Amino acid sequence: MAATKKKAVRLASKGERIRQVAAIPFRLNAHGGIEVMLVTSRTTRRFIVPKGWPMKGKSGRKAATIEALEEAGVLGKTLKQPAGTYSYWKRLANRFVRVDVVVFLLEVTEELADWQEAKRRQRAWLAPADAAMLIDEPDLSTLVNTLKFPGPAPLEQA
Repeated sequence: MAATKKKAVRLASKGERIRQVAAIPFRLNAHGGIEVMLVTSRTTRRFIVPKGWPMKGKSGRKAATIEALEEAGVLGKTLKQPAGTYSYWKRLANRFVRVDVVVFLLEVTEELADWQEAKRRQRAWLAPADAAMLIDEPDLSTLVNTLKFPGPAPLEQA
């Protein structure tokens, strides 16, 4: 994935917008309310959602699913349609670049006790409104606070 990041940085240096993909893991809590999972970033330790660079040969949805597994240790069903987009300024070695992020909802079915980035990140389940207050990125905060989550599956007729 380092080659993808280098390509993105090259594009950004030419003034082009660059893209990432993200997942917002969610679940139903014991009271029937929705919770979303945030993770801390590796460097600043701020709360964010699992995100990363597009992956060659993989759809944005699949790449977001992989990022959620690597960064948050969660497995589940990633919804087909993006939930929205947001933009942020990414810090590089000697400048900032604008990044557009396509976000997918991931309905968590399994939370791993040990995962690839467990030693470098913390994770937290929160109500969407509480998660939005913890997120420093204004566009992401607004997106999390206004998300439309899928309803429960309709009951089958007997």
